[in-house]
Amino acid sequence: MEYDQILKEIKSKHYRPIYFLHGQESYFIDELSHYIEKNVLSESERAFNQTILYGKDVDHLAILDTARRYPMMSSHQVVLLKEAQDMRTLSELLSYIEKPMESTILVICHKHKRYNFNSKFGKALKKHALVFESKPLYDNQVPGWISIYLKGKKLRITPKASELIAEYLGADLSKVANELDKLAINLPPGTEVNDQHIEANIGISKDFNIFELQRALGQRDALKANRIINYFAANPRKNPMPVLIGALYSYFSKVYQYHAAKNLPEKELLSTLQLRSNYFLKEYRATARNYPPTQAEKAITLLKEYDLMSKGVGYNSTGKPEGELMKELVWRLLH
Repeated sequence: MEYDQILKEIKSKHYRPIYFLHGQESYFIDELSHYIEKNVLSESERAFNQTILYGKDVDHLAILDTARRYPMMSSHQVVLLKEAQDMRTLSELLSYIEKPMESTILVICHKHKRYNFNSKFGKALKKHALVFESKPLYDNQVPGWISIYLKGKKLRITPKASELIAEYLGADLSKVANELDKLAINLPPGTEVNDQHIEANIGISKDFNIFELQRALGQRDALKANRIINYFAANPRKNPMPVLIGALYSYFSKVYQYHAAKNLPEKELLSTLQLRSNYFLKEYRATARNYPPTQAEKAITLLKEYDLMSKGVGYNSTGKPEGELMKELVWRLLH
């Protein structure tokens, strides 16, 4: 089952005896376990019927003892096993997994990696538990997720603003959600979030960011590009070289792809370039006019070269400052 399906089922008070939540993305695991923790039992019921345990602090015997109890003055008891990946005797819960208590809701949170279900214990989980794998989003999926998340907070967001947040905060959804919550607290319902709101509430500059740099390079606007890269060079912690190179590499790779796919129908072209709307396609069309295929290819090669330099390889083995490398890179991309 998918995350939304499980949450909808729990909200409708259809509970499973065992939930096994595993995977690399902690956010969805935390959200499901938190909802169960705060909503399945009433506040008075939680005092006697809810137990939270941590894998590194307990063994299977403690879990078995707790899970096999009967609830007091409630139809269910909730047992939350957090950080189950740290529990050495997790597989010893096999006998309980094969025959769980119907009045117990056991939630096992196994975070940071996908569980291997090839063992006898794993096969029992797949047969008797609701198993949910929490998968990380791809980078190009994060802007869409941001839009959906803010919709749940009664806010809208411009395509540019959602891309900006995704680029600077990455695919760590817990981190992204934390920043989006700031917007929800500070902005009235119905607001369309734009780059000014992001600068005021999250601290990402609306004028000095990677998208403005990409646009300046795409337009071959040397004055604007140098102004932005000088800002980056003066604030290397906020604008690290790996992030800069990664973003520009993705940008020029799509410019190069555009040349090969530009005659496709627009819907297919958007899919090929992994773009969510025409808003961004217009920019790639304009950039492609300024960077023919050979120049786009040279830009990609240049970015690979500077990626190695930033790691101390090549003529930068003596350790040229990142700020100087950034300025040099932009100059060569423009010329």
